[in-house]
Amino acid sequence: MYLKKTTTTKNNRVRMLMSRDTFSQLQTEADVVKMAIFSVYVVNKAGGLIYQYDNYVPRSEVEKTFSYPLDLVLKHHDEKVIVSFGQRDGIKVGHALLSINGVDVIGKNTADGKDTLEYLKDPANYPVSIRFGRARLSSNEKLMLASMFHSLFAIGSQLSPEVGSSGIEMLETDVFKLHCFQTLTGIKFIVLADPRQSGIDALLKKIYEIYSDFALKNPFYSLEMPIRCELFDQNLKSALEVAEKAGNFGAGS
Repeated sequence: MYLKKTTTTKNNRVRMLMSRDTFSQLQTEADVVKMAIFSVYVVNKAGGLIYQYDNYVPRSEVEKTFSYPLDLVLKHHDEKVIVSFGQRDGIKVGHALLSINGVDVIGKNTADGKDTLEYLKDPANYPVSIRFGRARLSSNEKLMLASMFHSLFAIGSQLSPEVGSSGIEMLETDVFKLHCFQTLTGIKFIVLADPRQSGIDALLKKIYEIYSDFALKNPFYSLEMPIRCELFDQNLKSALEVAEKAGNFGAGS
């Protein structure tokens, strides 16, 4: 990761270009064929994740039939089975094992209770059909990443050469951009979108309006707590659809 540009205005925008591996857990696949808004995060002022919605998660999956011995090296990592060495036919290092012979892999075991690595060590189980791809983030991973970004945001503010920096407003990679808007009360609204997607600044403010109207005005909602409101969900999804189609919000949106 390296710093591309830092302005010295009060509302400075920090842009960082990251390698494909940095923040790889937040990255979507590189073969996105349309402009899209991938996901929305809402983080409270203490750094806790209080809302998350996956709007569009492109999946790059590869299924191949292998003979013994398996010419890929697999290992356990964060309760998943991933490729640690060897790349072929679209299967890449870091891809997770998703299924064996059509049976889903859940954590370290198949859905029918077999230890994945032990199963693949047995020559009697070959030929075997294995499906690889990017695993979805778990709830715990999303909580951890939201907390990490909260810390990075604070670091960005402290590194500013001028007092009153707004902190990190954008992180840019080759396959997605992370946009952040922080309110005066410290709530952060974060949107991950295709780099070509326009109108994100207006979308962030629209999400803030939806939060104010359907979360804060809800008598059953407690500040700083997870947002569980059907009207908030519905209006957020509608706003994302408008943003993807039009690229921004008109005066009447």
